[in-house]
Amino acid sequence: MTDWLSVHRGNAPLVLALPHTGIEIPPEIEARFVSPELARKDADWWVDKLYGFAIEMGATIVRTGISRSVIDVNRDPTGRSLYPGQATTGLCPLTTFDGEPLYRGGEQPDEAEVETRTARWFMPYHDALAGELDRLHRAHGQVVLYDCHSIRSVIPRLFDGELPHFNIGTYDGTTCARALQARVETILAESFHETGPRPSRNHWSYVVNGRFKGGWTTRHYGRPEHGIHAIQMELACRGYIDEPIGPDPVPWPVAFDPEYARPMTSILLRIIQACLEPL
Repeated sequence: MTDWLSVHRGNAPLVLALPHTGIEIPPEIEARFVSPELARKDADWWVDKLYGFAIEMGATIVRTGISRSVIDVNRDPTGRSLYPGQATTGLCPLTTFDGEPLYRGGEQPDEAEVETRTARWFMPYHDALAGELDRLHRAHGQVVLYDCHSIRSVIPRLFDGELPHFNIGTYDGTTCARALQARVETILAESFHETGPRPSRNHWSYVVNGRFKGGWTTRHYGRPEHGIHAIQMELACRGYIDEPIGPDPVPWPVAFDPEYARPMTSILLRIIQACLEPL
């Protein structure tokens, strides 16, 4: 554990990765951003609180406190796009999801600075993640890496319309056992007709390997043939917070309300339990 990287070590064969809940920005970098609020806009707000129940289930949790606007630890460190031909953000993003410039004119990081940030934050995060996966794989023979994410429900630059509540990513079924993906799909299918948290949205919605197929973490670590199963869950924010729907929601972020989040939390609890079952 450091001042920006935390590892809660459990003994169950499950690791939760939280790459985007951090909002820390070093002062020397923050001064170069257009605004601190803009630089924190695309954080996975409150996802660490949403999955807090997993600690009692024996899960290991690896979390970075550094903002994704400083460096995105779920991007390919070579800079290669995970979604060729589609709008996205890079290893050290220059814009928000909406395409707004993050940096003041002439203040963008150069190649040398990107390498420095990679060594300072990206590599230690993944060293910790890899170490915990190895520890639990040796103990159990099988381990699941569950990559936790969320995103605003409406971002026209990234996707059309309103994103489904639950977005499962297994890189087209290659990063985890078919049985694990099927378990999660079954839970969501059973939940489809359950009442959602908003009266105007009567049903939960979900998609498998849609717009979000799994980021670098899922693709890099998922080796089901070797007993390491990786799955990404991208949640639409409206499922667990009273999100103002629109391209530029104000105020943002909305405060976390456990009671509002309870319906989605109950489904996530079932999903995490399914990840703990033998494969």
